[in-house]
Amino acid sequence: MNRYKYILFDLDGTLTDPFEGITKSVQYALNAFGIKDEPLEKLKKFIGPPLKESFMEFYGLDSQQADQAVAKYRERFADVGIFENRLYDGIPEVLSFLKDRGYVLAIASSKPEVFVERILEHFHIRQYFDQVYGSFLDGRRTRKSEVIRAALKGLQVEDFCQAVMVG
Repeated sequence: MNRYKYILFDLDGTLTDPFEGITKSVQYALNAFGIKDEPLEKLKKFIGPPLKESFMEFYGLDSQQADQAVAKYRERFADVGIFENRLYDGIPEVLSFLKDRGYVLAIASSKPEVFVERILEHFHIRQYFDQVYGSFLDGRRTRKSEVIRAALKGLQVEDFCQAVMVG
């Protein structure tokens, strides 16, 4: 018998390589604050953690400025950066393999849920996931722990030992 029944996947850096879209969108946001020509490699640290906190921690923006930076980021990301992304080789095959064997698959990402859904559809892998959980555009549920908790609750996981997070 399989130990796990539920497999939660992160999106960025696990299923897709979001480097170009995220870093160029961060660069766009920083430019709005007069911070010019930050090398994309330096902005790689923005991949993963919540954006608002990253703008505050890495560039010393206060809470209000960080909110403005997130808004500028999303201005570019929503239409351009979201698709400056690539699916890692073999991901559709792995997801199909797991789904065919009866695993319940879900996404648990700190990226806004509306963007996660668009990316999954863009790469034609949405059908493998029973549920998709992410943050909300209004700043709620941005911490990974909150997203995972919501996913476990939404999937009605009673025995946490049956669930694993990948990524």
